[in-house]
Amino acid sequence: MEKQRENQIEQDELFRFWFAGLKGIGNREKIQLTKEFPQKKTLYYIEETALKKRLKEKWTEGKAETITQIIQEGKRRWSKEIVAEWQKKGIALVTYEQEKYPDRLRNISSPPYALYVMGKLPEKGRRTAAIVGARNCTYYGETYARKIGKILSEAGISVISGMARGIDAAGQRGAIHGSGGTFGILGSGVDICYPKENRGLYEDLKKYGGILSEQQPGSPPLAQYFPARNRLISGLADVVIIIEARERSGSLITADMALEQGKDVYALPGSVDSQLSRGCNRLIKQGAGIILSPEELLEELNICGNFVKNLTETKIILETEQNIVYSCLDLNPKSIGQILAETKLSIPELMRQLVSLEMNGKIKEISKGYYVRGNW
Repeated sequence: MEKQRENQIEQDELFRFWFAGLKGIGNREKIQLTKEFPQKKTLYYIEETALKKRLKEKWTEGKAETITQIIQEGKRRWSKEIVAEWQKKGIALVTYEQEKYPDRLRNISSPPYALYVMGKLPEKGRRTAAIVGARNCTYYGETYARKIGKILSEAGISVISGMARGIDAAGQRGAIHGSGGTFGILGSGVDICYPKENRGLYEDLKKYGGILSEQQPGSPPLAQYFPARNRLISGLADVVIIIEARERSGSLITADMALEQGKDVYALPGSVDSQLSRGCNRLIKQGAGIILSPEELLEELNICGNFVKNLTETKIILETEQNIVYSCLDLNPKSIGQILAETKLSIPELMRQLVSLEMNGKIKEISKGYYVRGNW
């Protein structure tokens, strides 16, 4: 009896893979068809004339005809062997009618019918935050993204992002080892690592969180997939955090989608002279929450007071000369000449302290003779 039940579940998944992959039928129509045909096996085996008759009761004759043709063509093209290959790669399918489908996505204006998944889904009931921003980011933005991702995940919040180079990747790398986990939403099939240089992050996401996409496995990262991907990032998040964005960028599209979905948006302020901060500064002017520190962000999000207190009370204990040099630095690069002028130390003493601080990971030389504080 148990074996029979397992076979039934396996068959149901095969037919849901078939239905999810039908090209030419939108998400809304697939969800409507699901209400009419809860078991996709029934839809697969129904005769063409009977199917057309039932569809005419729901849609116009022309639309019923088109959908019937797509379904018939989909039967001819479908290959169980391809699905078997996807499953060997660890690709699972979650569809709208299943209980495990993310509740947050049910509530957006255009929910996807299907999600292809490697790893896990975000845990139901656990708070989530999206971290997105510029691909060609600054050290300042990258450091804040990593720090915020880390403390959010340590506080039990799942971090959602797009696994893009720059801010997205930094936020997810920071979040990987926290209890909240992190989830990458791709604008390609889940079996396509894009960009290629994020291969290490891609493999880690499968272990410490998950990779999700509404595109079929094997789908390349086409430009038209990314705006649709952004609605899933904001849809899966309780709050969206923008760290560095130009005035016209995909991150601002994600922010707009979040606002339409009723989500809170926070932005990291930056220099008025920086092109990469203009989008964030504009969002703040329009009413977005401002990130003054990772600790204050946690307080804004009503994270456990003791957790914030412990973070705030953690101080770096340094000797006097080291502290003078360390206090002089921040996330904006400073030259040795600037540091000399501000610290009033001798050149030999300054160089000794710079070497010591860098060896301990407290500061970092990002280009010849220019220093910033190290990753927190």
